[in-house]
Amino acid sequence: MSNAFSELRGDHALAVYIDLKSPYAYLAIEPTRDMARALGVEVDWRPFTLDIPSYLGSAKLDKKGKVAKSKRSPQQWKGVKYAYMDARRYANLTGKTVRGTIKIWDSSLAGIAMLWAKAQGPEAYDRFLDTVYPPFWNRELDIEDVAVFESVLKKAGLETIGFESYASGEGRALHDEVNTRAFDGGVFGVPTFLVEDEAWFGREHLPRIAWLLSGKEGPAPLMMNRSFAA
Repeated sequence: MSNAFSELRGDHALAVYIDLKSPYAYLAIEPTRDMARALGVEVDWRPFTLDIPSYLGSAKLDKKGKVAKSKRSPQQWKGVKYAYMDARRYANLTGKTVRGTIKIWDSSLAGIAMLWAKAQGPEAYDRFLDTVYPPFWNRELDIEDVAVFESVLKKAGLETIGFESYASGEGRALHDEVNTRAFDGGVFGVPTFLVEDEAWFGREHLPRIAWLLSGKEGPAPLMMNRSFAA
C-alpha cells in the first residue's frame, strides 16, 4: 500500500485530495495553506468526487428544509447529523458558514472546474477555491450547472473560454482518470494528504504532516495544535 501512495503522489512533496461538497475539505484548505507557506512547500491540490450514497445513503430536503426523500438508516442519519454539527463548530471559529446541503450533489463538475483552474496556475487555483467554497456552503450555488461554474471562474478572474466543451470532453476524461487512480491507489475520502509513502485522512493530521515535510525534526506530534487548527 505504501508504494501505491508514493506512486500516486508522484514528484510532488505534498498532494491533497478535496471535494467541494465536503465540509471537512473546506475547513482543511486554509490550515493546509498556512502549513505549506510556513514550510515553503507547494501543495498539489487534486479533486476527488465522493460517492456519498454508497456509504451514507441518500436524502433530499424540500424548500422548507424538511426531508422529502430518504434512503438512509437511523444510524446513517446520526452520522450525517453529527458530521455537520462537528463541521459547524470548527467553521464558527474562523467565521465560515457551513449549512447542510439540500441534496447529495454530483460534484464532479466542481472537480472538473478545479482541474481547469489548476491549469492556470496556483494563484488562479487559490482564487477559484476562495470564490466557490463560501457560496456553495451558504446554499447559493447549483454545482451541477456548467454555466454556474463559468460564472464562478469569471468572478475569480480566470479564463472561461472553452470551459463548457472542456467540461464535457477533455476535462471529464481527466477528472475520471484522477478519481480512478486515487481510488485504486487507496484514497477513500477527503481531505486526504499524501506525503512520502503515506496517506493521512483528515486535517487533524497536519502537525504530523508538517513534521514529515520538515525532515522529522524533534519528536513526532501526537495531537492537533493551534497553529493548524480549523
